[in-house]
Amino acid sequence: MNALDIAIKDIRQILRDWKSALFLVVMPILFTIFFGLVLSPVFSADHSTDARLPVGWVNEDSEGPLSKSLEELLAGSDVIRPVSLEGAQAERAGELVAQGDLAAVIRVPAGYSETIFADQPASLEVIADQRTPGGRTAVTALETATGRLLGAVESAHLSVEVNQDPSRLQAAFQQAIDAWQEPPLTVSVEQATGDAVKGSQGGKITGFAQSSAGMMVQFAVFGLINSAMILVLERKTRCLQRLLTTPVRRAEIIGGHILAMFVIVFCQQVLLVLLGQFVFGVDYLREPMAILVMMVALALWSASLGLLVGALARREDQVIVLCLVSMFIFSALGGAWFPLDVTGKAFSTIGHFLPSAWAMDGFQNIIMRGLGFNSVLLPAGILLAYTLAFFGLALWRFKFE
Repeated sequence: MNALDIAIKDIRQILRDWKSALFLVVMPILFTIFFGLVLSPVFSADHSTDARLPVGWVNEDSEGPLSKSLEELLAGSDVIRPVSLEGAQAERAGELVAQGDLAAVIRVPAGYSETIFADQPASLEVIADQRTPGGRTAVTALETATGRLLGAVESAHLSVEVNQDPSRLQAAFQQAIDAWQEPPLTVSVEQATGDAVKGSQGGKITGFAQSSAGMMVQFAVFGLINSAMILVLERKTRCLQRLLTTPVRRAEIIGGHILAMFVIVFCQQVLLVLLGQFVFGVDYLREPMAILVMMVALALWSASLGLLVGALARREDQVIVLCLVSMFIFSALGGAWFPLDVTGKAFSTIGHFLPSAWAMDGFQNIIMRGLGFNSVLLPAGILLAYTLAFFGLALWRFKFE
């Protein structure tokens, strides 16, 4: 008997119990439907509103052509939208960012246009919290817009040098700005509550985009009850001790149990992804490789957690308690029940101390925010780091007696 034999034995033992179908299949589907129906009105409530990130705009160079052009570039962005701030609002710019009312604030100093046209250095004042996704996105969009603006200025200077006609500076600058109205490459990033990302059947985002991924994360933890129970029962019946009298090594015994947990959780995810894709209209297959990376990372972390639960519990009831407590903590604080984007900065920051929040980020980056493969690398990497940490704790606490 080796690790694969032990894994096959565990899987068969789990599948023989009719309660396994309840925990691994029926309950995830029912909870996905329930949360999807509950959350759908929230996601479809304000489709007419602008889903772009609000960015404060304080223009102290109101007569300058560059500041006007920069505002037009920002207004044409697919990611952010400028919100004019005046008077008391402009003075409270930093506070508005700290409260999460604005993703960032841009302040254009007086004389900005004149300084730039004179080929002298000038800086914009930007207030943003780059520890948040919204702050990072806003700064990146601003860098793109200012890059286009300064590129247009440089193009205008070159045109003046070639034609030796300083009077053409403004006209050449305007021509360069107009050329950016149809750029060869655009980047589109949507918020989790936006409606621009299409479902697999061409529909808008519904609550199922949240509930499908959320229940995958939740039941990756809850479904460990049966797997961890096997470890406890084998220790209780001294089966693990008897295995040590055979040629099977300790590493193979532990590896077999982990492999069984991984396979169970991964197959559960495959079922829920297919259900989400073809029944609930969640577009998982828009980036299939990214989703696969997240599924593998989630299954590995879940298996390491299952081993830890099996190592800590001494009785069957302790397995149930540990799995339920883990499920509620990881689901509630990790954004499985509702998007962390709408909870505020403090709750989101606390949530991201948990691996479940990063698992949700990885899935939501694809199915809700419309991002690409690279967007799952950080969440998957953090999940793998938690996997190693939980696995190390499990080995430290694991006993065959």
